[in-house]
Amino acid sequence: MTSEERPINHDDADTKDEAANTGANDVSSDANVANATAVHASLKYSLLGPSLTKAGQDSVSEIIYTASKGSKYFNREEAKDRMLTAKIDQILAKKRSLETLDLSHELRAADNLIAQLELSRDLTQHIVHIDCDAFYAAVEQLDRPELKDLPFAVGFGVLTTCNYVARRFGCRSGMAGFVAKKLCPELVLLPLNFDKYNAKAAEVREVLAEYDPRFESASIDEAYLNITEYCSQHGMSPADAVAQLRSQVHERTHITVSAGIAANAKLAKICSNLNKPNGQFVLPRERAAIMVFMRDLPCRKVNGIGRVLERELASVGVKTCGDIYPHRQYLHRLFGDKVCEFLLRCYLGLGRTNVQPAEEYERKSVGTESTFRDMHDPLQLRDKLRATAEDLEKDMRRAECKGRTLCLKVKLHTYEVLTRQVVVPKAVILADDLYNYSLPMLARLEHEIPDIKLRLMGLRCTHLVSTKKTDTMAFFGLRSRKSGEPGEQATTGLKRRIDSEGEWEQWPEEEMLNGGDDGGVDAVNNTESTEESPQAAAVAAGSPFRRHGKEILPNPSPISKKKQEQGNNNQPASPPEEVWWDCPICSRPQAADERPFNEHIDLCLSRQTIRDTVQKDAAAAGVTQPPADGSRSATPEVRKSREKKRGRLASAADPRQKKLCFG
Repeated sequence: MTSEERPINHDDADTKDEAANTGANDVSSDANVANATAVHASLKYSLLGPSLTKAGQDSVSEIIYTASKGSKYFNREEAKDRMLTAKIDQILAKKRSLETLDLSHELRAADNLIAQLELSRDLTQHIVHIDCDAFYAAVEQLDRPELKDLPFAVGFGVLTTCNYVARRFGCRSGMAGFVAKKLCPELVLLPLNFDKYNAKAAEVREVLAEYDPRFESASIDEAYLNITEYCSQHGMSPADAVAQLRSQVHERTHITVSAGIAANAKLAKICSNLNKPNGQFVLPRERAAIMVFMRDLPCRKVNGIGRVLERELASVGVKTCGDIYPHRQYLHRLFGDKVCEFLLRCYLGLGRTNVQPAEEYERKSVGTESTFRDMHDPLQLRDKLRATAEDLEKDMRRAECKGRTLCLKVKLHTYEVLTRQVVVPKAVILADDLYNYSLPMLARLEHEIPDIKLRLMGLRCTHLVSTKKTDTMAFFGLRSRKSGEPGEQATTGLKRRIDSEGEWEQWPEEEMLNGGDDGGVDAVNNTESTEESPQAAAVAAGSPFRRHGKEILPNPSPISKKKQEQGNNNQPASPPEEVWWDCPICSRPQAADERPFNEHIDLCLSRQTIRDTVQKDAAAAGVTQPPADGSRSATPEVRKSREKKRGRLASAADPRQKKLCFG
């Protein structure tokens, strides 16, 4: 029977239609599942927090995802992930439209910018980045050597540092304690001891000062050095000099450090992570070697590219720094001028070569903030605001500045962050002023959001005005006094942070110990850090370095070999040499005491001015020589001419002038 003669079976047709519909539904369902999987994959990746690029984090992401699912923090992060996905869709749509246009102009502009940036390349310096290995854990291990082969970490609620044994289980700095316990049930948690850490950091800095007295503290456990001059003076290669430095640090402090050596600070920072722990990596000061190094480097390895920008770049096909060049014509249109220039600098491997003490950088803002359990009582919120204002006053006094703009930052119990700011009529520093000007902002927030609940509060001052004492020597163009000389106060400037989100917050330990609703997960993910982030824990311990990314202590002076030998032999150090200041007027040496020195300068200035005036008036009156008796009184002709010039009647001489004697 032919197909034309075969009777139609409607049941078969219905079955085929149903099968087709079922297949379509299955395809649609599979697409939805794939979509959901992709969304949750990006969310899991984001939930890893600041250490998402470290090896062995797959199991960690699943544990964090499971532990935080359903919490307020998870819901907030999920919403942020959806917003980022929508933004990426817009970027991709824009890129597709750009691909249909003639972008020859953008291509030429990018090439011109690359050529211009290339002219700024400096290959003459040896910049070193020093990073202590698991610093807090290493210091604790000195007192408890039995923990050497056991997994342990410092900190209870949030891990500030863990040793390399614990890292094999996936533990990392910035992780919630209960999450770390799930990864490694045998993990030993130790309390924080900042006096011990600061003392050990000071020992490390003393060694660094011998190689570069103007080294730059990036945190308590890392620093940048410029060893170009040291290598030239001692006839050493950078690798040998750094190896010697690391050996001296280990010999004096019994902890190990890793180092990166390159032509600029950006490359040195990257290189210091390549041979950790207790290693160093040298990137030759050659353009070809730098370009090859950057070509295959993942974008996330570059300091300044975070999770958001990494996902945006990956969506357009930029996964390594080498991928930036083929997409250079799109960067300006997709990401703007600043990001475009930043990415081209990354492609070229360019970075800063100036290294200077942290206190010499211009401070842009001073702020403090703290996290606490959900709080909604108005009286408690005002008490918290008062305490925050008092903390900010202390920080501003250390930074020696006042602020003209005051900003209030709060985080709702839903993890939504709100900020309000006001320009105050005068520069403020006192806690009373900070509280009085910030209270109306808090009141407005309470009016806008009924039954407001907060879990974070912070205050920040910008548009700073320095309150540092003026240096008299610098005023006269002379060499400033060295640190430690009479009349000088300790410098307490702080290097600014580029990203305000990189600041540590104060995490209540009680929220973390039991793996509460969301406090622990917030601490895991909302705190940006480098591999070692001691400032996170400094907050909870009330350290003077809390909430700041930079050290506020000035660099120690280099220790001379003679002084070091005297200290080893228990011999008394030689008394310091007496310091003299030269007067800028008469060039005579004066005692190094600010007040007498200023009085002497005033005397010299007034003496010369009076002499010049007397000689000029005497010459105009025809008198060639002063009175023989040496008196300061002028002749009647001189007084008459002087009164005419001043345009006033004759008056009795100033009795104070009679008491002056200039010898």
